[in-house]
Amino acid sequence: MADITRYPLVRHLRSSATAHVLHVRNGRVVQGATGASFWFRPLSAVLSEVPVDDRELPLLFHARTADFQDVTVQMTLTFRVIDPGLAAARVDFSIDPGTGVWRGTPLEQVAGLLTESAQQHALDLLTGIDLATALTRGVAPIRDTVERGLAADTRLAETGVAVIGVRVVAVRPEADVERALQTPTRERVQQEADRATYERRALAVERERAISENELANQIELARREEELVGQRGVNARREAEHAAAAAEVASEAQARRDQRAAQVRAEAERLAGAARGDATSAYLTAHAEIPADLLLAVAARELATSLPKIDSLVLTPDLLTPVLARLGGAR
Repeated sequence: MADITRYPLVRHLRSSATAHVLHVRNGRVVQGATGASFWFRPLSAVLSEVPVDDRELPLLFHARTADFQDVTVQMTLTFRVIDPGLAAARVDFSIDPGTGVWRGTPLEQVAGLLTESAQQHALDLLTGIDLATALTRGVAPIRDTVERGLAADTRLAETGVAVIGVRVVAVRPEADVERALQTPTRERVQQEADRATYERRALAVERERAISENELANQIELARREEELVGQRGVNARREAEHAAAAAEVASEAQARRDQRAAQVRAEAERLAGAARGDATSAYLTAHAEIPADLLLAVAARELATSLPKIDSLVLTPDLLTPVLARLGGAR
């Protein structure tokens, strides 16, 4: 919408960069430019504002296929006014010189023209194909058909409007038909899911069986090894007992030999000691055989005295000394 500023007797218009403004006075175009700004007299000026930017037009319409099935087509048209002068001459784009607002609804007229033309081309195509083809391969043919039809539409060319692009968003049947069409696919997908579930369960059972067999084999192997271990322990214990008995026997034999040798050594020592004592006794007796009895008696008394405990005092009576003295005197 253009900005109009009021002044006494004159007014000033300033448009946007995407709007083409036409200033007509007395049937002659005085100003005509995009993004124009000028002064004008409200009583003699006829103003038109034509947008030249790209516009989006969403469409949603129903059609019937060759097999009498209703479908809904959703598309979007992108259009632009390429000849503002021609568009202003064919469609009422005039604005109020006081407010700058369109006097009519020009964009709705252009949208109605585009909608009717696009629907006509799409309906011509859909009536010649069946529902399955429309749903599976209908988007691209509908888009191409509508583009070619709008490009060749003389009404649009005479209005100065060009369609830049056509986008077909979806082609959908009625809800119950769509569910019916989805049923086989859903059943097939469900069957695939069930088959995958069964296979997964079977695989799980097979893996569990393999695990159980593996555990059982491990237990059997463990029991066998435990049996071998028990037997080996018995063999080791028996060997240890045999080795201990053999070692004890060897130790006993060695001890007996040691005791025998010790006994022999002791016997030989005692024999030698006895022989030595016998020789000493014989020599002692031989040496004392020539000694008088009195002297031997004195020597014995001396030896006896050495063997007696310590005597602090000795009392000699005449009865004891008289025989000794008598014997000594007789010996002399």
